[in-house]
Amino acid sequence: MSLEAIKRVTETEQNSLQRKAEAAQQAKRTVAEAERAGQERLEKARQEAEAKAKALMTEAERKAAEHAKTVMKETERTCKTLSQEAGARLDKAATLIVRRVVKD
Repeated sequence: MSLEAIKRVTETEQNSLQRKAEAAQQAKRTVAEAERAGQERLEKARQEAEAKAKALMTEAERKAAEHAKTVMKETERTCKTLSQEAGARLDKAATLIVRRVVKD
């Protein structure tokens, strides 16, 4: 083999090794970039999920408060009605008791 051919082979091997090293570095950069992008997407998704959960919780609390208010009003109406009915029966009961006591 001539000296010129050996130089070309050596040069080609050097170029090949250099391209291989550059490709390995590029692959590492690509992987690092993909991991960073994945972490950013994951964090964004986590933040969106937290915001959605907070909004849902706020809405649920609002609806629960509204329902509690409605139930409280209905309970107050029922209590008032029962109290009025009891008051009306109280007079009848008192009259009945007086009649029984007087008869005995």
